[in-house]
Amino acid sequence: MTPATATVRKHLTDIREWQKLGEANIFPPDSRIELIEGEILEMAPIGCNHSGHLNRINKLFTILTADCADTSVQNPLQLGDLSEPEPDFMLLKPNGDFYSTRHPNADDVLLLIEVADSSLSFDQNQKLRLYASHNIHEYWLMNLKDTCLEVYRQPHGDCYGEKTTLRTGDSVTLSQLSQITLNIADIL
Repeated sequence: MTPATATVRKHLTDIREWQKLGEANIFPPDSRIELIEGEILEMAPIGCNHSGHLNRINKLFTILTADCADTSVQNPLQLGDLSEPEPDFMLLKPNGDFYSTRHPNADDVLLLIEVADSSLSFDQNQKLRLYASHNIHEYWLMNLKDTCLEVYRQPHGDCYGEKTTLRTGDSVTLSQLSQITLNIADIL
């Protein structure tokens, strides 16, 4: 086969190989990488606006859910054998060891939030499809570009049956923790 007719092959990896690469310290310690559908993707650095909103979300939900959920900030979520994203924020079902013996999976997620500015298109498309296909019941996308919160519910296949766009002045009740309602202004 000559170089002109050679086919380009992509090497996909799985969770086991991904974890071995991490244990071998293959990636620089300050790198922001995720395994998404078998591909190792480098994520954009986090800016001040992004981290400030994430800090606000974390503080609010830590107070609101102290007795009914575990909070998780930018930690791995194992989705099948080919994906281990690190969502910006998750509310997880309480776990006695706080997930120190395994990473949470889709069944553990009560709410998943991504904060998006430079990653908006990726979070509205690839991440949305990934989360829906793994049956994440409630996915919030904090859209910093358009100053709104996109709430996705009712996963079906690789999409969500319900999308609601909320702005300052609106409120939202969590679908799996219905005792919690918050004002969008408190997080946006």
